[in-house]
Amino acid sequence: MKHPVIFWDVDTQHDFMDPDGKLYVKGAELIEPKLEQLTRYAHTHGIQIVASSDDHELEHAEISATPDFIETFPPHCMRGTRGAEKIPETQLTSPMVIEPDPIPHETLVRRLASHDGDVLLRKHRFDVFSNPNTGTVIEAWDPTEIVIYGVTLDYCVRYALDGLIDLGIPTIYLVLDATKPIVADVVEPLVAKWKMQDVRIVTTDDVVCGRIV
Repeated sequence: MKHPVIFWDVDTQHDFMDPDGKLYVKGAELIEPKLEQLTRYAHTHGIQIVASSDDHELEHAEISATPDFIETFPPHCMRGTRGAEKIPETQLTSPMVIEPDPIPHETLVRRLASHDGDVLLRKHRFDVFSNPNTGTVIEAWDPTEIVIYGVTLDYCVRYALDGLIDLGIPTIYLVLDATKPIVADVVEPLVAKWKMQDVRIVTTDDVVCGRIV
């Protein structure tokens, strides 16, 4: 079953969003009302959400006791902890949880065809495309429009957005006021680059007031 519009929720988990989280993104809690609005809009308009979430164990390559905060980070979103859970504002509806273990293409396509709820893509790296099943989800649902938001703009959102661009999604909306970066200075050059790649920069109000989808 094709889904012309998908909302793409990036890593809205307690460890990133809460001031006491293990890898708190400064100011992330301030966008929670906007995230709630976007989630509610999707669900009330019958739009499926694809969400990503970090799911770590200590032996994962991204986790380090001496992190460089570029390729490695302190322990966060550890499996089975509250920090790994999504915040209440972005809870999914009947999510199909897809682990980062390869699923045969046709098997996953069949599962998705009969699934009416959201999708949760778990990952062991900040790039959602490190989950080898991500491409199959997009191929199966074949969206023409994707609305993306979450944290962090300069890491996980960036990797997801660049991957979607590379896949040739016809229309991508970045809900800029529903994101937060780690380094604020990178926002302007990143946004300028994405605009050059035809990503449409919008606000939460643009979405929930029905001005784009």
